[in-house]
Amino acid sequence: MRDDNCIFCKLANGEIPTATLYEDEDFRVILDASPASKGHALILPKEHYADLYELDDEVAAKTLVLAKKMVKKLTPILGCDGYNIVQNNKETAGQTVFHFHMHLIPRYKGDKVGLGWKMGQLDNAQKEEILAKIREE
Repeated sequence: MRDDNCIFCKLANGEIPTATLYEDEDFRVILDASPASKGHALILPKEHYADLYELDDEVAAKTLVLAKKMVKKLTPILGCDGYNIVQNNKETAGQTVFHFHMHLIPRYKGDKVGLGWKMGQLDNAQKEEILAKIREE
């Protein structure tokens, strides 16, 4: 199903011109118009899923396989030193377009791409609480 009001549905389905790196029946991979680094790309499913919570399991599996394929192909083309694979879910986690998508962000030695967080510490009480709750499922 597609959402007529979703810009990523329009991009994924060719209704808006893009710099397309790859396309098949399920996905379009495009260069990000606001890249974090040279070669930053987006994997866009052609069907609409708001986020990972809604994503079909088969599409989820295909997304990771496609990410691997694209990273292996693009690394020598771009001459990058590594990759971040980023996928945000819900506004609190940084999602700004509510159509599932995966960022492929090339990393270069010395780049200033700001992907990080302050490392915390898992205390025993939190660990035990989480483990107890997951075991109840």
